[in-house]
Amino acid sequence: MYDAVGGQAFFDQLVDRFYDGVADDPVLRPLYPEDLGPSRHRLAGFLAQYWGGPPYYSAERGHPRLRMRHAPFEIGGAERDAWMGHMRLSLAAAELPEEIHTAMLDYFESAATHLINKQPPAPPSDSRSLPIS
Repeated sequence: MYDAVGGQAFFDQLVDRFYDGVADDPVLRPLYPEDLGPSRHRLAGFLAQYWGGPPYYSAERGHPRLRMRHAPFEIGGAERDAWMGHMRLSLAAAELPEEIHTAMLDYFESAATHLINKQPPAPPSDSRSLPIS
């Protein structure tokens, strides 16, 4: 897949478009450091490696361990949906062949959902319906 999409340049451009959206996103921006440069570099490297490129990400950072690396951040449905919104736009702008677009979109959907670590609050219980002993 790495070669089919044009190599590292494709992933750099995909990630740049993605982070251009994140930079002004009120839900996601607070989760990132002020300087988005290192985040851009890591995501582009990870994606390039995941999709068959050189293992530079692992050489720099070790095993990806996505859940562990994202554990310090509260990621709920809103964060996942905002992340996916920016990634969908970035991926659509790449104008990839349908089968490649679908494969990447399916991966992003799965990975983004896998990183959810904050559940929505439980609905309040109605104490009036509980029997009093």
